[in-house]
Amino acid sequence: MCGKTTLFQKIYYLCHGNKINIMKAIVGNNLKKMRVANNLTQEKFADFLNINRSAYANYESGERETPLEVLEKAAALFGCEISSFFNEEETITQSMFASAFRANDLCVEDMLEIANFKNIVMNYLKMEKLFNQ
Repeated sequence: MCGKTTLFQKIYYLCHGNKINIMKAIVGNNLKKMRVANNLTQEKFADFLNINRSAYANYESGERETPLEVLEKAAALFGCEISSFFNEEETITQSMFASAFRANDLCVEDMLEIANFKNIVMNYLKMEKLFNQ
């Protein structure tokens, strides 16, 4: 059996591989929906994430798995939980924290400040929810 793949291994890979591909497609689609809802180009959003546009395009298309660090930064900018990116529902953009930061031509530093602000507000809302339980 050296060097040969068993039928079980092939079936496992097909099933497991398809689940991973479906999840990558869901995450990529949700990244795109949120990016578009925030009027950001792939180039501008990739700059914010500190990655190449081509790398981001691969995440958005589902070609590559999106790293956790990218999802954390995206969630901070969009004001949502990381789990929102794994949601198959069409209403993904409703999970974003609504804000009035809809300016065009934001620089990366501005987007970082917006993400920091939204992160503070999200943490405040979480604490408030915990104290009111």
